[in-house]
Amino acid sequence: MSDDPIRLEVRGATAHLILNRPDKRNALNAAMWEAIPVLLERALGHDAVRLLVVSGAGGSFAAGADISEFQQVYATRERAEAYSRSIATALDALAAFARPTLAMIEGACVGGGCGLALACDLRFAAEGSRFGITPGKLGLVYTLNDTARLIRAVGAPAAKDMLFSGRLMDGSEALSIGLVNRLVPPDRLAGEVDAYAGLLAATSPNSAKVTKQLIALVEAGQAEDDEATRALFLEAFSSADFQEGYRAFLEKRAPQFGRG
Repeated sequence: MSDDPIRLEVRGATAHLILNRPDKRNALNAAMWEAIPVLLERALGHDAVRLLVVSGAGGSFAAGADISEFQQVYATRERAEAYSRSIATALDALAAFARPTLAMIEGACVGGGCGLALACDLRFAAEGSRFGITPGKLGLVYTLNDTARLIRAVGAPAAKDMLFSGRLMDGSEALSIGLVNRLVPPDRLAGEVDAYAGLLAATSPNSAKVTKQLIALVEAGQAEDDEATRALFLEAFSSADFQEGYRAFLEKRAPQFGRG
């Protein structure tokens, strides 16, 4: 097993992006942010992957950005811009990943860790998890992209509360405001994620990819079909996945879908 602070493991239809600094509660350092787009591109190279799961080693998701680096990375405006750009590139790459993504959360999911979870499509959490976004406690601000992802998940009133106060909330509150999709006992979390991965492994990767594109357009403000979205819809009828899907339905068997 790798000692890298972040690593990629592919197990069947699931790629696992694992934060691996358990002694620091997986606080994200500059090297980890820089590695994320590279590892995501590597995950896309595996034809069988249907789901990307982001998790943390050692009982925490991520306690935030590594504050011990702040004196260095924020030493000058130029360094701050480069560091912030690296974080934005990582989060945007995760948000735009061509397959469904799921944050598997236990323990601390705070600051940059919560931002990482929000860049995933779905968030499954263990009871006992703690959530918060804390730039206000450091005299910093959240970027527009990060703020937009938070608002899309929880709505503007809850986002204001989280950002203004910087307070921590438990899993029950996170579930009630839509920050997480599922909340389960800790000993059931891995099983819930595996079961969901099994569901996705049986569905069309092309459908998931195009659906994710359409959802992103709606979230960006598009309210009606245009030529491009109509083309995406119609192209599905000539796809190999559709040919396999309807034949499998008629033949009363499980479909064997190809790469998305």
